[in-house]
Amino acid sequence: MNPAKEKYRKRLIDDKLSRYLNVFGAVSIEGPRECGKTWTSLNHANSVVYMTEKDKKDLANANPKYIFEDLRPQLIDEWQIVPSIWDAVRHECDSDHNKGKFILTGSTTLTKEEQEEVFHSGVGRIATLKMYPMSLYESGDSSGEISLLDMLNNKNVGKSAKKYELDEIAELIIRGGWPENLEVSKENIDLIPSNYIENVINKDIHERKDHKRDSNKMRMILKSLARNESSPIGYDTIVKDIAEYENESDLVENRKTVADYIKVLDSLYLTSNQEAYSINYRSSKRIGKSAKRHLVDPSLSCALLGLSVDKLMHDFNTFGLMFEVLVERDLRIYMDYLDGHLYHFRDNTSGDEVDAILEFKDGEYAAIEIKLNYRSIDSAKESLLKFYNNVSKKPKFMCIIVGNYSAIIKDEETGIYIIPITALKP
Repeated sequence: MNPAKEKYRKRLIDDKLSRYLNVFGAVSIEGPRECGKTWTSLNHANSVVYMTEKDKKDLANANPKYIFEDLRPQLIDEWQIVPSIWDAVRHECDSDHNKGKFILTGSTTLTKEEQEEVFHSGVGRIATLKMYPMSLYESGDSSGEISLLDMLNNKNVGKSAKKYELDEIAELIIRGGWPENLEVSKENIDLIPSNYIENVINKDIHERKDHKRDSNKMRMILKSLARNESSPIGYDTIVKDIAEYENESDLVENRKTVADYIKVLDSLYLTSNQEAYSINYRSSKRIGKSAKRHLVDPSLSCALLGLSVDKLMHDFNTFGLMFEVLVERDLRIYMDYLDGHLYHFRDNTSGDEVDAILEFKDGEYAAIEIKLNYRSIDSAKESLLKFYNNVSKKPKFMCIIVGNYSAIIKDEETGIYIIPITALKP
């Protein structure tokens, strides 16, 4: 047996990948480096070629068909290094219309020049899946005793749950969802995220040959994104964070710089923005349209800000913000698994807001508030009830997700679910 399959920890994307391989000729998995794309793909593949190996890269540049193997599915890891592989895979899928021939993985999008080497989108032949760092359910830190589908189906619950202490929650934030960090000792869980950031700044941004970018500017922009985590900010806020400007022409130029650098982060799959939810709430003209900005994992924001477990424990405002990012990371993964979407909501006039809106594939939605500590549950109830009373289409369910909480309940008076994040699954 393949040793990779013996040691493999199941991911939520596995079920979807299996389904897609039975329908499409090839599946492309996109996501940030080190999130587990290769390991997951190896669990489904019967042969593999790594484009980071020079001899394989040279063969593919000569003719991509030279790297094709007979054992299928074949994993072609980091295919974007030789963009012409995409069209070659598409042609191979067209040759006999057999399913599940290839799995492609990529950690960066193509530059404009590289896109010119791809002549067909691959629609109907190559399906695309997104992959993220591990959720708490995937890493084994959530028991999965309550699911989003349970709440969608109005399940009655009322039982105790394992209570995670605040320092344990802080460790989950600092560690992040990186598979290689799961077995690292507590005193070293900050090293992989910190090293990840340094690689992005000093190496990854320079691999895109469209034009040169400054590492120091990238570091400042990343720090600004970390400071403004989970906030609906525009480029102007980031500009104010990283630069002083004297006139409008300088501001526009800085906006362009920020936009370009963030585009690079997008291309590396390091951002996961949370779009605003559009709904009839009093007046639609008052609804905020800006996305909440996120880095793909809270551990990266903590690394950029020099945060540790101890620092989080002594700064509850920052701790609460990073906990919100952790929960929204997991909700994004769960909703992707359920073919749904994650949004946020804000009324610009009244300031009313909901941390997370979950839209399911049938059009139903849920409203979620996120609180680190159980002492904030009452204020979260008030926010959800205010939203409920002011919205025309009512949410299918409402829920408060808490950090350290020892029960899974449905509030008798309001019908609001109150659960710990360490008990949740899709």
